[in-house]
Amino acid sequence: MVILGIDTSCDDTGIGIVDGRRVLANVVSSQAAIHAPFGGVVPEQASREHLMVIDTLLEQALEEAQLPLEKLEAVAATYGPGLVGTLLIGLSYGKALAWARNLPFFAVHHLEGHIAASVAAGEVFPPFLCLIASGGHTSLFEVKGWWDYRELGRTRDDAAGEAFDKVARLLGLDYPGGPALSVLAEGGDDAAHPLPIPLRKQSGFDFSFSGLKTAVALLLRQQPDIRPADVAASFERVVAESLVTVTVRAAAATGLTDLVVGGGVAANRVLRRRFQLSGLRVHFPPAELTTDNGAMIALAAGLWGGRSAPDHLGIDASPYLPLATIKGAGAS
Repeated sequence: MVILGIDTSCDDTGIGIVDGRRVLANVVSSQAAIHAPFGGVVPEQASREHLMVIDTLLEQALEEAQLPLEKLEAVAATYGPGLVGTLLIGLSYGKALAWARNLPFFAVHHLEGHIAASVAAGEVFPPFLCLIASGGHTSLFEVKGWWDYRELGRTRDDAAGEAFDKVARLLGLDYPGGPALSVLAEGGDDAAHPLPIPLRKQSGFDFSFSGLKTAVALLLRQQPDIRPADVAASFERVVAESLVTVTVRAAAATGLTDLVVGGGVAANRVLRRRFQLSGLRVHFPPAELTTDNGAMIALAAGLWGGRSAPDHLGIDASPYLPLATIKGAGAS
């Protein structure tokens, strides 16, 4: 099935087209430069930008896929979680397009998209563990089957990507700070500062990064002449160690040895190296599918398989939507 996927859950406008597990097009318009002066996403501005570019992105995606609009067989869009105003842009656009062309419409959970992005990387099938680490989410799932998930743990405060951005701001780096911090860390000594490992003594599978961010702030206040690259490298090492340690513990508890890592933080090179030494069979989506995008939403809709077409046109945007187990014909 040729499916158009739309994601406007935050500040990136993403439209992708897939045919089965094959990505035909994946077009993303970033708003990073627009929000940079504010040090974070301005929701109202983000919604306006989605409205301004979404028509053009659809044309670009069709051109990249070398398909006319008439060849689409279904439409999918993110309905949560995310910013309610931005969610409504993509969801309404997708519903209108599907209704006008009498096509099936799939309302997709944003995290299902990150999980489904793994199928574009090769032959990945449940059961497996999935760690989603991004600017808005850090969660660990046991994926028993497509549409059958069990959340094992989540962050108790900041998401991993959010912590990267906040520490980058403390170091005087521009927004979005995560990639810039990683570049800075390449020239630093990751053992220079023994920052605390979050939740070191826990036996569960939760994450926490707020205290680590505070530790960096105190370090910078106490040592104003400290070498920024060493701080960045030490921080990056601790985040990676935390994510890997908790995930390996979950693998031992569940008996699962396959791991999918999704979300923007999955592109971090230190994290990738640490996971590759973890003893798990680790699957990373292609780099262009780690951050928010429309292709992953289309891939998630495609996993519906032989089920009857859903009745999702009545589903509303849900900004705080949990990832529920086994999605039926309506909203979970």
